[in-house]
Amino acid sequence: MMKRFNKSILAVTLSSLLCIAGCSDGDDGSDGADGAPGAPGEPGSSIGNTTSSVASAADLMLTLAPSDIVVTGTDAFQIKFTAAGTNAQGQTVPFSGLDKIAIYVTNQAANDTEIGSPLLWTNHAMANDAGYSMYCTPEGTTTSWGAEVDACTLVEDADNPGTYTGTWEHEGAAPIILADGDVNNLHRVMIRTYDLVDANGDAVDNKALSAVLDFIPATGELAISEKDSVSNESCIKCHGEIDGYPEGEYRISNIEAHHNYQQVENCIACHNPAIAGGEDDPAIGFNADFGPMIHRLHAGHNIEEMLEGEAAEMFGHIGYPAELTECTVCHDGEPTWAFNITADACESCHIDVDFATGEGHSQYNLAQSDDGSCAECHGSGGLSPAEAHKIGRRDDMVAAKAFVVEVQKLEVIDNGINDDFSSTLRATSKVTMNGADPADDLDFTPYMTNSDRGLLIGNVDANGTVTRGMGMKVTTGGGNFVSLTDGILITEMLVDDARLTGTLYATAEVQVCGDGTQTVECGSDEALTNLDGSDFGFANDAPINYIDLDGGEAITARIDDPSRTTIDESTCNACHDNLTHVKSTHGASDFNQCMDCHNETWGGSFHSEKTALLVDDDGEFLLDNSGEQQIIETLDTYGTRDLVTVAHRYHSGAWDNGSAVGVYLVQYPDGTNETHGYSAPSTDCEACHIEDVQFFAADGGLFSGKRAMSIGDDEFISPVSEACRSCHQHSTESALAHFKSNGAYTLNDAADTENLPVESCAVCHAEGKTYGVDIMHAGGSH
Repeated sequence: MMKRFNKSILAVTLSSLLCIAGCSDGDDGSDGADGAPGAPGEPGSSIGNTTSSVASAADLMLTLAPSDIVVTGTDAFQIKFTAAGTNAQGQTVPFSGLDKIAIYVTNQAANDTEIGSPLLWTNHAMANDAGYSMYCTPEGTTTSWGAEVDACTLVEDADNPGTYTGTWEHEGAAPIILADGDVNNLHRVMIRTYDLVDANGDAVDNKALSAVLDFIPATGELAISEKDSVSNESCIKCHGEIDGYPEGEYRISNIEAHHNYQQVENCIACHNPAIAGGEDDPAIGFNADFGPMIHRLHAGHNIEEMLEGEAAEMFGHIGYPAELTECTVCHDGEPTWAFNITADACESCHIDVDFATGEGHSQYNLAQSDDGSCAECHGSGGLSPAEAHKIGRRDDMVAAKAFVVEVQKLEVIDNGINDDFSSTLRATSKVTMNGADPADDLDFTPYMTNSDRGLLIGNVDANGTVTRGMGMKVTTGGGNFVSLTDGILITEMLVDDARLTGTLYATAEVQVCGDGTQTVECGSDEALTNLDGSDFGFANDAPINYIDLDGGEAITARIDDPSRTTIDESTCNACHDNLTHVKSTHGASDFNQCMDCHNETWGGSFHSEKTALLVDDDGEFLLDNSGEQQIIETLDTYGTRDLVTVAHRYHSGAWDNGSAVGVYLVQYPDGTNETHGYSAPSTDCEACHIEDVQFFAADGGLFSGKRAMSIGDDEFISPVSEACRSCHQHSTESALAHFKSNGAYTLNDAADTENLPVESCAVCHAEGKTYGVDIMHAGGSH
């Protein structure tokens, strides 16, 4: 069976180096007689206008051209490239003094077998059993893993600083020459430089890597890979971006393995079928080819119980933030996942299937000797990846109006049974189920993942601050139910009169079971389930309505006002894809649903304690007598559930984690804590916050207008210090003293009023200040 492939959306990023030359005039002498015209001189040297240091790896630019590279065939190896750096004056000048580089070469060829992907990467050094790359130094030798090894000879042009050539001066061919390589294949070359320092002589953070060069040696033409189906932008959505590189050259900021090779194009240089001979690597228990490896890593905690040995220890704690079955969260190019179907790719998540023996492969235990026949069953129809994984099922449910709840009216009524302090609040809602009116007085309970959910109703004050507490169940046995006729749902509840004034917000958080396009009964054969067999929930489509009971103009909640927030759902969904699966049985997908609980007026927290897992100096978990991970029970406590503090706390690991799952803290023997599991750099505020937002208002308080947070029992604390503490985990006496000296009320010294003074944090930490959040949290550049 012939496999097919399509070009991805990835494009080659090209950069040109501006050559800068300089000369200096000599002192004027006395005039003399005119001499005969002289012969043309050689171009002047730019040796006086160079740099040998850069402030960051992004300030070093390496430029290669296909005509200067020989890495295939019987001709001797050669490479020529230029290096430029940004000097202290911000000028781009030749970079002089490179003393060690490594060259990685791969080529992309059609797979003529029935095993694996239709296109395969071959690393030239790996094919020659010579490691993964080739070093180049001025001496032609270097030390690797404690032994001296041959290297190519790296020479900088004395007349043109920043221009380098590499040649192989040892016996035999260079290790990255592939003698029988096809010069018509796409070849990929990248260079890694070593020993890069800044102006102070300190080592520069991040690996210094060239952009990859993709070209066809036979013609010298640049080329576009037909295999790269996951872009760097896709990885950056969760892992963050390194700042400073040219427009369109995206670099991934936070990949822990190998201290980050920054681009998918770099990773495949080693993670290709040759890395373990196309078989499971016994050291880690699975195939380390890039596709299967990435699937297995991101499955992490979801398949932890099926992982064994070192693989369980290394990857079982990874909490993938989106849904594993939504392939397009990562695969943002051509949908190769839909038609390039291989056992290695599938088995990475379907770890309980043995394709060699057939065990677990459908009810027939079908053995697969190769991938050639996979598409016969999985190429289209109900068993195809798109259908079996129900790709886009949440969007499909919304488009089909599978379950829509829209509160149309709120009114206060007197039904003759109320006392002097309360009245009945009636909600009139339009409900649509599977595109039509549900049957009259239908009980929604069998369709709901949690029948306690329903309407969310609360107050909005003049500042846009919300107060919860008037939610209504929508089930016939829920106590609030009155009637459901022609799709109009009437619900009622008794409410204190003090709450029945001004603006109320009204939305819903009903979560239903579905088959991917329609609402169905939970537990039915049609209902989709999670990996653990539990019901897969779909959030209702519930547009929010603001209604002023006094007849005035309704006020929009602050968190629902884009001009007063620093975050929106799209920034969360960039990594999580959707918020519904994050919140279990809550049928919530928008902040205006989350705000009903996560606000500054409802004090307390269901996760008030911060814990840490104990590790030794090598980072190995310490176990108790029962074999469980040892936990420091309480490092600090918290008293709010405001969305700001909860989001900061969880993503920094300041949570009550009982085991290494998702984002969590570890504590080393010296007492230091370290966050594990958060995918982006901890200082990259724009990983979650909207780009270029303002955090501080003119009066020094939060730009949103929030000035106090409830911790319950009519006690309140200051919002800026609590927001900072949620991430920085400050709990020391000196830290608390610092907060208080700047006017903050903290958890151990709360105020009895919500009318708190503005903290003076902004004096030092506002944007543009020496210690401003924009300076100290410089994002992906760190």
